[in-house]
Amino acid sequence: MANQEATTPIWFALRIAPNVFGIFDAFASEQDRQAHLDGPIAKALMANAAELLASAPEIASIDVLGMKNTLAG
Repeated sequence: MANQEATTPIWFALRIAPNVFGIFDAFASEQDRQAHLDGPIAKALMANAAELLASAPEIASIDVLGMKNTLAG
């Protein structure tokens, strides 16, 4: 599903601790972020959250202050 979201150009699934996971995704605009949050990935996660997660997911907005990307060509 993530590969089909044109408004989500970068997406990472993270393991923070043995039983703590996170997702980091970045967007070109707030409109793109909202489209992601209203899209099929978020809907599928929320529909299955009770059986997949120990607690409700937390969604936080952050400001990226710097970046280095030598992979993009």
